[in-house]
Amino acid sequence: MISAKQVKELRETTGAGMMDCKKALTETNGDMEKAIELLREKGLAAAAKKAGRIAAEGLVKTYISEDAKVASMVEVNCETDFVAANEEFVNFVDAVAKQVANSNLNTVEELLEEKFVDDETVTVRERLTALIAKIGENMSIRRFVKMNIENGAIEGYIHGGGKIGVLVELACEKSSPVLAGLGKDIAMQIAAVNPLFLDRTGVDTETLEKEKEIYKVQAMNEGKPENIAEKMVNGRINKYYKENCLVEQVWVKNSDYTIEKLLAEKSKEVGATISINKFARFEKGEGIEKKEEDFAEEVKKQMQG
Repeated sequence: MISAKQVKELRETTGAGMMDCKKALTETNGDMEKAIELLREKGLAAAAKKAGRIAAEGLVKTYISEDAKVASMVEVNCETDFVAANEEFVNFVDAVAKQVANSNLNTVEELLEEKFVDDETVTVRERLTALIAKIGENMSIRRFVKMNIENGAIEGYIHGGGKIGVLVELACEKSSPVLAGLGKDIAMQIAAVNPLFLDRTGVDTETLEKEKEIYKVQAMNEGKPENIAEKMVNGRINKYYKENCLVEQVWVKNSDYTIEKLLAEKSKEVGATISINKFARFEKGEGIEKKEEDFAEEVKKQMQG
């Protein structure tokens, strides 16, 4: 007779489904080690084999608490856009975002070892492994960010159904519904224009010196003498700031405003200073080398072969 305790233990160990665990224990006469081996042979081992395949599709999702004081954003990858639209995958990503917001984590590895928020009988790793085995694609939790604020609000924006995600943290000593709309506008700005820094103080010396050297060489290549080239560098560096520092960017919704000017106007409306503490922007699959496939050519070859 297989007990519920045995089934629960096997499920915690393997991340497999309840019925699969019961069946495996029945087939192995309650031998836990053999049951684990059997489950791996039937599904979890297959999941491990998929780990080498490139997972550059997937979703970026955000979670924001009702009071807008705590928020998180995660990127979870899979191999194809078909799986990215799969309801179970979408629900998993939503749950992971919620879990990050409600935990104190620093690394993905720590997250994987936590009990899964939607089913505390398994860890996040076990739930992910079971999902890989069920759906048949490699998947991975790539990265996450969490934000907290006491005075102000955190707002977010998801573009393209999970292609790009943004969180922005607005500081303000006074509560106001204005913060929600402003935060959404700034998050959309970040999604569209992709600023590299919040303001000039965020530009590191190495980046700045590299840009100056590039601009100086460009000017000298244009035939300018070195002393003139040096003066031209300052002008081009100012342009670099305006293009890459969020607060100096022209607002995409109204070119009469910079983000700095927009913040100043909204601060007057609220009656308290509003500033941006920080922001985060995730773009699905950025930096992952994707295998390029010509789908039409593949179909053609299959038809010919």
